[in-house]
Amino acid sequence: MKSLFGTAALLLSLQAAASAPATAGGVSHSKGTAKLGLASYYSEPQRLASGGRFNAHGLTAAHKSLPFGTRVRVTHLGNGRSVDVRINDRGPYIAGRIIDLSRAAAGAIGMTGQGTARIKLTVLGR
Repeated sequence: MKSLFGTAALLLSLQAAASAPATAGGVSHSKGTAKLGLASYYSEPQRLASGGRFNAHGLTAAHKSLPFGTRVRVTHLGNGRSVDVRINDRGPYIAGRIIDLSRAAAGAIGMTGQGTARIKLTVLGR
C-alpha cells in the first residue's frame, strides 16, 4: 500500500513539473515573461556561440541559456528606452549580469556611457 502512495506522489510531482514553464537562467522561455537585472555590452570582433561572426552594428545579444533566435525586449530602467534584440551568443560571464548587448543595441537604449545598466528583459518569442 505504501508503494502505491509513493508511486502516486511521484506521478503527481512529475505531472506538475511537466506543466510548469521552462526557464533559462531565471527567464522563462514563455512569451511575455520578464526579468529585472543588469546588462552590459560588448563590441570586440569574435566568433559567436551560434557559429557566426559578431557584428557590433547588429541588434543582437548574448544570454546564458535562452535559445538562439529568441527575440527579447531590453528596457533601460533609468531612462525608459527599449530595444528589441535577437539572441545569437552565450554570455555574459560576469556574475550578476543577465544579458550582453551588441554596441548598437546598447547605444539604442543609451547605456554605452556607463557600460552597464539596470534593465527589464522581456521574452518576445522566436
